[in-house]
Amino acid sequence: MWFFARDPVRDFPFELSPEAPEGSPPGPWVLHRGRKKATGSLVSIFVYDVKPGAEEQTQVAKAAFKRLKTLRHPNILAYIDGLETEKCLHVVTEAVTPLGMYLKARVDAGGLKEQELSWGLHQIVKALSFLVNDCNLIHNNVCMAAVFVDRAGEWKLGGLDYMYSAQGNGGGPPRKGIPELEQYDPPELTDNSGRAVREKWSADMWRLGCLIWEVFNGPLPRAAALRNPGKIPKSLVPHYCELVGANPKVRPNPARFLQNCQAPGGFMNNRFVETNLFLEEIQIKEPAEKQKFFQELSKSLDSFPEDFCRHKVLPQLLTAFEFGNAGAVVLTPLFKVGKFLSAEEYQQKIIPVVVKMFSSTDRAMRIRLLQQMEQFIQYLDEPTVNTQIFPHVVHGFLDTNPAIREQTVKSMLLLAPKLNEANLNVELMKHFARLQAKDEQGPIRCNTTVCLGKIGSYLSASTRHRVLTSAFSRATKDPFAPSRVAGVLGFAATHNFYSMNDCAHKILPVLCGLTVDPEKSVRDQAFKAIRSFLSKLESVSEDPTQLAEVEKDVHAASSPGMGGAAASWAGWAVTGVSSLTSKLIRAHPMATQAETNVPQRPMPEGHPAPAPTPLSATSTTSDRWETQEDKDTTEDSSTADRWDDEDWGSLEEAESVLAQQDDWSTRGQASIAGQVSPPEHKSPESDWSNWEAEGSWEQGWQEPSSPEPPPEGTRLASEYNWGGPESNDKGDPFAALSVRSSTQGRSRPSWHGKSVRTGGGRWRPNAQRRRQPRAP
Repeated sequence: MWFFARDPVRDFPFELSPEAPEGSPPGPWVLHRGRKKATGSLVSIFVYDVKPGAEEQTQVAKAAFKRLKTLRHPNILAYIDGLETEKCLHVVTEAVTPLGMYLKARVDAGGLKEQELSWGLHQIVKALSFLVNDCNLIHNNVCMAAVFVDRAGEWKLGGLDYMYSAQGNGGGPPRKGIPELEQYDPPELTDNSGRAVREKWSADMWRLGCLIWEVFNGPLPRAAALRNPGKIPKSLVPHYCELVGANPKVRPNPARFLQNCQAPGGFMNNRFVETNLFLEEIQIKEPAEKQKFFQELSKSLDSFPEDFCRHKVLPQLLTAFEFGNAGAVVLTPLFKVGKFLSAEEYQQKIIPVVVKMFSSTDRAMRIRLLQQMEQFIQYLDEPTVNTQIFPHVVHGFLDTNPAIREQTVKSMLLLAPKLNEANLNVELMKHFARLQAKDEQGPIRCNTTVCLGKIGSYLSASTRHRVLTSAFSRATKDPFAPSRVAGVLGFAATHNFYSMNDCAHKILPVLCGLTVDPEKSVRDQAFKAIRSFLSKLESVSEDPTQLAEVEKDVHAASSPGMGGAAASWAGWAVTGVSSLTSKLIRAHPMATQAETNVPQRPMPEGHPAPAPTPLSATSTTSDRWETQEDKDTTEDSSTADRWDDEDWGSLEEAESVLAQQDDWSTRGQASIAGQVSPPEHKSPESDWSNWEAEGSWEQGWQEPSSPEPPPEGTRLASEYNWGGPESNDKGDPFAALSVRSSTQGRSRPSWHGKSVRTGGGRWRPNAQRRRQPRAP
């Protein structure tokens, strides 16, 4: 019976890379790249081949093997596994690169920053302090060949071959016998008289000075070159000179050297070192300290090395969220670090955390997730969005906090392309309907209309036919002026989704009613839209063969490419937090005056100012045009009617519709809508391409960087005498017309009827005089 001896190298759970050795530093070891057979994770493998007649070197290698296995410190090379046979020694450590090779590679890429070098040297000095002060060990081999760098850019101290005890119980220092290593020995070691008085750390601190010189100046040619600091930073030179002084007694202890370098103005006193020190002790920090640290971390990440952010900061952020209850404060730095990751790494590390965050009930976390959604939306697949993200996001539509409702609506711009049929065309439309009709915040109602226009291309053909016309018509009856403008521009942005019959019988009648709106901005956009729709109808009338081409998108399936017109209208930013709506909400928490009274302009000279007409909540839900459509249209409109009966929503960022508008937050203004100042009238364009090129949406919804003072001579709404003596200013002839009076749904004033003077000194057309609504 035959027995075969097992090969321990073959059974070793790690294998060498087929590539050439990564480095062969001075000493008995050869460094190879390797990987773990089971997982494929990268490691470094130090290999020593036992040779006949080299017993001394073999003993040195075995001693280093033992030391590395027993010493554990964050700044000392981490031991993973090892193999000892009669022919070889294998020591497996974390994946590292020799410092010399690392510096050379970084020089080709622009070199290391001073803050990176300061932290690297800090780590080596800290490792020496641990050995000398805590373990009573002398490293005896501090040089460039004994320092390694991991994937995060952390410097690790290795080369433990010649280490010995400072207490002398293990004998003296071992003989090196390698000239490349002996050149770093201090000069007092050549004094055999023993008269030189030195500390136990004196020799290692001299070698540390040699290492500092080589880091900044390259390989050390001879010991005499240490007298010239060369490229060593000025803040480090005084402390460097202490290390390479001829008197070993004055060389500082490693701990004191760190204190000196971290003093104000010192070489190691910078944000990068402070961040690393905090991360090393983050587990014992107070929650308030962690919150402050993560809040300030985002500002510094741009100046930190990419490898450091990926491999050191990111794990700490994930751990802080998972186990440290850090909350929403980790989101900003987390997404900033995520930019350094590949798509595969992002899916593995960031997305699981993001999905878990969406289920949180913390409002701060929810709103920050919504604000920063564009940073990770491209990494979310459709099943994840529909099953794990959207069900949690829709709760924001019902939140009592207006800011969360606003951000939830904005997020739909990014989520809509990934939503399935049920979530997009049914669930989302229900929430939009409720928000647009019943939300108490005018800006939120306005921006819901904006969002609907932008996602119109993703809706199915039946949903577009059922929803768009009715929703935009409802917006044109909103007491909030920017909402009415949004309704007009919503029609314009989705013009390719309407048939010619709908344009003539449904859309143009609604737009014509806005030509007498008290707000000039609304009238301007209405006239512009009317001309555009009329030109479209006229072109088909002149050439009926164009009908198929014009209506090609009406019954087309949903497609992102069809939203070209909607892509450039409505310019509020998805990621930015709108301060405008916050101001509106703070200044008008219930939006009573702004949304129940239509703003009135001063009457012309000689005419008394009309009293504001009160608007009830129900007056916006019905209109003459809807009633007329029900009478004239033979098709079934019950679905559209149900849409009108549902609630619609709003968004926080109801930026002024005009670029020259007054600051919304100006104190002393009477109401939200009353603060809109008329813009300069621009010549309308009938061409749709000109409509988009003019950039009215982009200009209208972006919040200006700083409030501009009103033009000279402009009066605030609060300065007008609304019910007192007659004003001398020449007013707008349309100001006497109420936009949303409840009587307009039953009878519309005749432009050709005679006006009579009624009680109270107000001029009203006959139709309005016959039916005066009672004051609420």
